[in-house]
Amino acid sequence: MKISVFRLFLTSLGLISGFVAVNFYNTSAVLAEAPLEHSQLLVNGKHITVKKSEFGVRIVDAKGKANFFPTSKVPLKKGDAYGWRIKLQNYQGKVRWREVLRLPKAPETWATQEDENFYLSADGTTAVTKRTETSANGVIENFWKIAPGDPLGKHKIEVYVDERLVATFEFEMVAF
Repeated sequence: MKISVFRLFLTSLGLISGFVAVNFYNTSAVLAEAPLEHSQLLVNGKHITVKKSEFGVRIVDAKGKANFFPTSKVPLKKGDAYGWRIKLQNYQGKVRWREVLRLPKAPETWATQEDENFYLSADGTTAVTKRTETSANGVIENFWKIAPGDPLGKHKIEVYVDERLVATFEFEMVAF
């Protein structure tokens, strides 16, 4: 009955590294593109461009293979995860990002793997996650594990890179 952050650093993608490398570029459904006024960034003195941003559900099959399905409707199914991934064009190195997750109401519980990089609003409806990752291929991502007690309804995620908004994802958690 907990929501937990399931974060994957690119250096420890394990089972889905092949999936990301092969399917990230082949996914045709993109639900959120970075706004043009925010697509050019200066990170670590380098100009970068957000090439692609997408939101969806990650489901691990019986063989342990993770599959990503772009969608704006997330079934409340324990064990699956929802989240985003963003491809930065021609970028390698450290990326500092911040995610703001807004829920329609507070879940039964919150849990995270890194409390020092996780902040919760007083009413329990907004969570802020901060990370610095080293990206070899320009991909940054974050996923949330689905748990009973997560609220149904409209959710919103905003992703910032070095304090600049690069993507906004609006989605709905629906009964399974």
